[in-house]
Amino acid sequence: MLNMKNEAEQSSCALTVLYDGDCPMCRAEIRHFQGLAASEALAWQDVSAPLARLPAGGDRAAYMARFHVQRSDGAVLSGALAFVALWSVLPGWRWLARLARLPGMTAVVECGYRVFLLLRPRLQWLARKAAARSR
Repeated sequence: MLNMKNEAEQSSCALTVLYDGDCPMCRAEIRHFQGLAASEALAWQDVSAPLARLPAGGDRAAYMARFHVQRSDGAVLSGALAFVALWSVLPGWRWLARLARLPGMTAVVECGYRVFLLLRPRLQWLARKAAARSR
């Protein structure tokens, strides 16, 4: 089970990662990131959970459709900007955040992410099928 923090602990974190816990690829990626993360820097929120605390004005379907993080000031970042914010606080990934911040690179990362999003339903289907076979 992926760890959660209470509301007070989440507000003191640099970022709250908003992820789709129904997606097998997303769960695997989040588990990897959680293994790297300093617990005081990040909180984790599965937006697919029925009782998930979503940022004000947020839409569950939108949060499940793309990767998001919420900064401690309440601002919500999506897509490439969200990944760059996460990479910047993860040990071993900060170099990628620096690279992605070079002029024009965030747009390249966003384009790549949008291509992935087009493939995501098929990849999720394959991941679920593989998981069912391994049981």
